[in-house]
Amino acid sequence: MKENEELIIREVDIYQSPIKLKEPFVISLGPLAYAQNVVVVIRTDPGITGFGECSPFMTINGESMDTGFIVGQYLARALKGKNALDIAACTQVMNKTIYANASIKSAFDMALYDIAAQHAGLPLYKYLGGAKTKRIFTDYTVSIGDPQKMAQEALKIKKQGFTVIKIKLGESKKTDIERIRLIREAIGMELPMRIDANQGWGVEEAIETLKAMEPYNIQLCEEPIARWNFTELPRIRKESPIPIMADESCCDHHDAQRLLQLGACDFFNIKLGKSGGIFDALKIIEVAKTNNTRIQIGGFLESRLAFTASAHLALTSNLVIHYDFDTPLMFMEDPVVGGITYGQHAEVTVPDILGLGARMKEEYLSTLKKVTI
Repeated sequence: MKENEELIIREVDIYQSPIKLKEPFVISLGPLAYAQNVVVVIRTDPGITGFGECSPFMTINGESMDTGFIVGQYLARALKGKNALDIAACTQVMNKTIYANASIKSAFDMALYDIAAQHAGLPLYKYLGGAKTKRIFTDYTVSIGDPQKMAQEALKIKKQGFTVIKIKLGESKKTDIERIRLIREAIGMELPMRIDANQGWGVEEAIETLKAMEPYNIQLCEEPIARWNFTELPRIRKESPIPIMADESCCDHHDAQRLLQLGACDFFNIKLGKSGGIFDALKIIEVAKTNNTRIQIGGFLESRLAFTASAHLALTSNLVIHYDFDTPLMFMEDPVVGGITYGQHAEVTVPDILGLGARMKEEYLSTLKKVTI
């Protein structure tokens, strides 16, 4: 941004965007039948429009589609008349307006970066200093459930050509080990697998379960224990034969720094809905650089709109080596124009269109509950 350059925020549209899933998405924290999302559209003078989206997750970030819709109106009023190109100042305005609420803030952040990259005449990844120097392949997730059914689902995913499978666990040591055993019997040992307990185990249970899973070729384990109990992660990491990824315990760069100081994890999982958007996600990547900590970029139940932003971010650092961009493939409908595409073996291609390169279909938006500020 050149000094004194401005694009004034003139109008903000906020939409409730519930999208039905093909099948319920089930984790240790509970089942979800819909993606309960919020879409934010920011319009500026002299006429650049930015799109953003978030997927509030009540059991993880304490937000819902309804709270995002209301809090978004506070944020929109606070940002109206501000310079959309000054993202640092806009972030400060949002943080001064209300504490936390990282999910809805991430939708505004995304729309601001879309505007800034369009204004600069660059695709978002180039605006962020990234480059297409690597290929991105997403995993696909097996919901937690009956062990036999999970094994069948994993085999189906393998046959569809995915290069890595993510398994939701976190119910109990005995049942979780049985799940992994049956899945490996079904798909063989070669295809990489990642597991995610979503905070479901106790400390001793986590250690015992991870040791028991050593023979099953597991790449990593996400958030084995309750997020508040993060001081126990160093012991789990030391005793576990499987690398540990911090997810719910790593929301922003302060969390990342704390976890590194403790020696608590091998990986960070960055989600824009946890960090509050790209602005602070970039700070997590900077923290990761200090210890060469590897990164996964994932999300909640966003559409291809928000995952396009996550994919742009993934191209900014070689520390980002894992990609969890599968939930748009679970939707009954795709409301997005442009954006990332999924190719053979679920390879994700990032658009070279200016800005985010994705927007919501107007006909879809016209069906949604909306407020304009």
